[in-house]
Amino acid sequence: MREVAFIKQNKEKWLNFEKAIFGKNLKNPDELASLYIHLVNDLSYAQTYYPKSKTILYLNNLAAKAFQKIYKTKRQDTNRFVHFWKIEAPLIVYEYRRYILYAFIIFFSFAAIGALSAAYDDTFVRLILGDHYVNMTLENIEKGDPVAVYKSGSNWGSAFGITLNNLYVGISSFVFGAAGGLGTGYYMLNNGIMLGAFQFMFYKHGVLWESVRGIWIHGAMEIFAIVIEAAAGLALGASILFPKTYSRVTSFKIGVKDGVKILISTFPFTIAAGILEGYVTRYSNTMPNWLSVGIILTTLSIISFYYLIYPFILHKKLKNKHAII
Repeated sequence: MREVAFIKQNKEKWLNFEKAIFGKNLKNPDELASLYIHLVNDLSYAQTYYPKSKTILYLNNLAAKAFQKIYKTKRQDTNRFVHFWKIEAPLIVYEYRRYILYAFIIFFSFAAIGALSAAYDDTFVRLILGDHYVNMTLENIEKGDPVAVYKSGSNWGSAFGITLNNLYVGISSFVFGAAGGLGTGYYMLNNGIMLGAFQFMFYKHGVLWESVRGIWIHGAMEIFAIVIEAAAGLALGASILFPKTYSRVTSFKIGVKDGVKILISTFPFTIAAGILEGYVTRYSNTMPNWLSVGIILTTLSIISFYYLIYPFILHKKLKNKHAII
C-alpha cells in the first residue's frame, strides 16, 4: 500500500482518536485503550513500510501524548501486555532485522576468534577465564563431571543470581550502545571470545559433547538473548551515527524507544535461561541424552522462532491485511 493510500484509509480514525483524547467528551479508559492499540498497530506498520515518513512522527507523538493520559487512570490491561509480545515487539524486531544479522555475525566471529586463539596459545584460556576457574574445571573433568560448577549453590539462589547477572549484562550491552555502538561491540567482544575459548577448553580435553549437552540447556536461550540485546544496542548506536532524514535528537529518541522494546522482549527468555541453569543444568550428567538434547532443541526452537521467523510471518500477514485488492 502506498503511503498516501495508508493515510487516506486511516486519517479519519486518527482524527477521531485526537478528539477522544483531547476533546471535552472523553471516552472511558477501556475504549481509549482499545483505540490506542489500533494507533500503535498503525505506528508499527508505518515504521515498517515508511521509515522516513513524517507520518511516523505524527503517530509517535500522538501515541506518546495519549499513553500517559490513558494509563494513569486505567488498571493494567492484560490485552495490552499480550499485544506487546504478540504484535509490537515482533514488528520492531522485523524493522531492525539487519541489526540482528549484524549482531550474530559479529558475536560468533568473536567466538571463532576466541576458539582459534585458544587453539594456538595454551595460555589464552587462562588469560580469559582466569586460573581459578580453569583449575576448577580441569579438576571436574578429571572427576568425570565437566559441568559440576553448575551444581554449586542452591537451586533458587543460583537461578536468582544468574538471572540478575544476565539481565545486567543485557541492559548494559544496550545502554552502552549509545557510544556509537562501540560499547555494545565491547560486550560482544568479551562474551564472544569467552564463549569460544570456554568451549575449546572442553574440546581440547575430549569432553566437548558432555559440555554441550549440559551448558547449552540454558545456553541456547541465554546466548541468543545476549545477541538480540546486542542488536538493540547496535540499533541505538546507529540512531546517533545515521539519523537519516531526522534530526539527530529525534533519531536518538526513536532508537531509544525501539531499542528498549527489543531489550524488554528478551527478558522472559533471559529469566527462563536463569531458571534452567539453576534447576536443570545441574542434573545434565544424570539425564539421558535424548532429554538434554530435547531441552536444548526446544529452547533454541522457541527463541529462534520468535526472533527469526515469527516477525516475518506477522509482517507478511499485516502487509496482506493492509494491501489494496
